[in-house]
Amino acid sequence: MTVARLSSFSRAGLRFDVTDAGPLEGPVTVLLHGFPATRSSWDGVIPLLTSEGRRVVTFDGRGYSPGARPSGRAAYRPRELVRDVVALLDALGEHRVSVVGHDWGGLVAWWLGRVIPSRIEHLTVLSTPHPRALSRSILSSGQGLRSSYIALFQLPVLPELLLRPRLERLLRSSGLPVESAREYAERMAEPGALTAALDWYRGLALPGGGRPGGPPRITVPTTYLWGNRDFALGRRAAELTARYVTAPYRFVEIDAGHWLPETRAADVADAILRRS
Repeated sequence: MTVARLSSFSRAGLRFDVTDAGPLEGPVTVLLHGFPATRSSWDGVIPLLTSEGRRVVTFDGRGYSPGARPSGRAAYRPRELVRDVVALLDALGEHRVSVVGHDWGGLVAWWLGRVIPSRIEHLTVLSTPHPRALSRSILSSGQGLRSSYIALFQLPVLPELLLRPRLERLLRSSGLPVESAREYAERMAEPGALTAALDWYRGLALPGGGRPGGPPRITVPTTYLWGNRDFALGRRAAELTARYVTAPYRFVEIDAGHWLPETRAADVADAILRRS
């Protein structure tokens, strides 16, 4: 079978923009970005992986790709986010890949580990703790205060009004490099983009949440990389995450903030390449 470079893939009438780099015959690593980033968040990581012979594929997620921006929060239920990644694997013709996710992409990575473990060789999750660990930490630490923005983002209209005029400044003040903050703010200024990105949060609040099934514990070998100066995700959740992985597990703590792909590309690449 001839292996072809992928520039986009489609699912249910939506078209997702793809970056596909590295040797076509190399083992595949799929990178999933967070909020409000784009696939360019991985630009510093990709060459470090491809230089080691890996084929690296990343895409602008639902709502971030201009051709995949459906309206209504129901279109952003977690199960839809998971199915988008499965559609990418099918478009690649790959049965097993390594998956790396940061922020929201990390949450999707955890869900993938529950739903399709047979298709995942290894998980590397950046910043985002296991969902059960995050829930437990809200009751036993200051994580509830750190996560209070999630409830705000689930409201209609108000988050857009608050974020739109000040998003770039907020991102810069949180430690994101200037160039990335400007790029992400410009993407969110596109018609419908900010609402679509926020609808990932709103999809969680729908009855049933559309959450993927599968056992809560992860049976896929996993590396979890956490920055101990993360403004959104604290130590308690990071440390509890180990309880929810029954496969070989490695926890890597570094002296860094939240924006690991953009600011600590070498550490991220090392965590991906040095599996447990």
